[in-house]
Amino acid sequence: MMTSDKIRILVVDDDESIRRYIAKLLVQGGYDVMTASNGKDALNELRTGSDISLAILDILMPEMDGLETLGEIRKISSDIPILMLSALGQTNIIVKAMKAGATDYLVKPFEEEELELAIIKSLEKKKLLTEISSLKKQLRVDELKGEFIYNSVKMQRVKDLVEQVADTDVSVLIEGESGTGKELVARALHYGSNMRDKPFVKVNCAALPHDLLESELFGYERGAFTGAYKAKAGKFELANNGTIFLDEIGEMDLGIQSKLLQVLQEGTFSRLGGKQDVKVNVRVIAATNRDLRKAVDQGIFREDIYYRLNVVNITIPPLCERKEDITYLFEYFLDAYNEKYGKSIHVEKDSLYPLCNAYPWPGNVRELKNQVKRLVILGDINDLMKYLKDGGSHMPQEKQQARDTRAETLEVETNEDDVIPLKIAAKEASVKAERDMILRALRGTNWNKKRAAHLLQISYKALLYKIKECGIEK
Repeated sequence: MMTSDKIRILVVDDDESIRRYIAKLLVQGGYDVMTASNGKDALNELRTGSDISLAILDILMPEMDGLETLGEIRKISSDIPILMLSALGQTNIIVKAMKAGATDYLVKPFEEEELELAIIKSLEKKKLLTEISSLKKQLRVDELKGEFIYNSVKMQRVKDLVEQVADTDVSVLIEGESGTGKELVARALHYGSNMRDKPFVKVNCAALPHDLLESELFGYERGAFTGAYKAKAGKFELANNGTIFLDEIGEMDLGIQSKLLQVLQEGTFSRLGGKQDVKVNVRVIAATNRDLRKAVDQGIFREDIYYRLNVVNITIPPLCERKEDITYLFEYFLDAYNEKYGKSIHVEKDSLYPLCNAYPWPGNVRELKNQVKRLVILGDINDLMKYLKDGGSHMPQEKQQARDTRAETLEVETNEDDVIPLKIAAKEASVKAERDMILRALRGTNWNKKRAAHLLQISYKALLYKIKECGIEK
């Protein structure tokens, strides 16, 4: 049996032989064991401050039964794992126990391995819940608490618009440079709505290749592709009755856009390899740092999807256009990270703040937050001062190269909005060329797909896939 240091288990059963049997198994497994013959004695042990890691509780006991004891234990501790012991035919009672807060159950008689597995699962569940609670606290410091920390008129307008549309089901398109806080606005829209207790699911459309993004969004059935050993629900199903946040929507492939349109229009889609439609009720919030109107004109983003997403548009201005927020945010993040890391870093405002206001903050709020975090962790104000004075010139090499490239672009008097990465340009050109040639073949054959496939020298199935991928409709 698996050993575990300093794990104390309380065994509660009115049957002495069962108590001794379980206690013997646990001691052999290296656990510290306490026993009680009834519910009242068990509660006394807990109330006296005994450090109990897990309780094993019999359901049928005289005077105070297992369900009543379970309820009283939950009043003392909401997170101690409780493993219920039942006999055959006690299904209804087990259901009540699980609803009342039991962690797991075992049916007597049970094997030693079953007891071991149930204990491990219960302790791991407690550990997981503790980690989730810790992550939520961290998230409050890193993200949610800073949703609308501002001092500018421009961000007041953003907040006012969020409050106006939050408690509706309309789709929202959030535009703004990277690092301006688009996800925070999306969360504010969700938590300001009547769906605040429902799921909020984020999908970064730029982080996954086409095939993986499609299965991530819409899920798949068993056998849909090599490696699909079991069915998996997609993000739209997980977000049902809540909100899905599609970040970097401008990077979504045209083929997936067609499927997204069906969700936006009808609230239905099919999993990969699926034959039946899945119906969902999901609010869609999208975000982009690209010019989607321009992408529509270029033929790489569907116009019908653009207008369906852009029912309400929220544009977040870059930090350099709302300088009133810079020192306000600086002080907020300084207090937050001092609290998080147990530090007490102070700054000389008269010398630092003019530098902060003069610096352009190309990485926006994210860059500011990371610099304050670095300041608190390292405690080196001179490092931050140098960073600001040099215009970020001693940033990591790859970032400096990106900035140098941008400077060269400006020197030759090119509009930087017209310049995109070569990989993206090549992909866009390829997609557009394929789409144009397929349309030419279809129109030349009066939309006879078999003849068009012959002209294009591809298989009929490949043509059907390409038609779907490029979002071509007759």
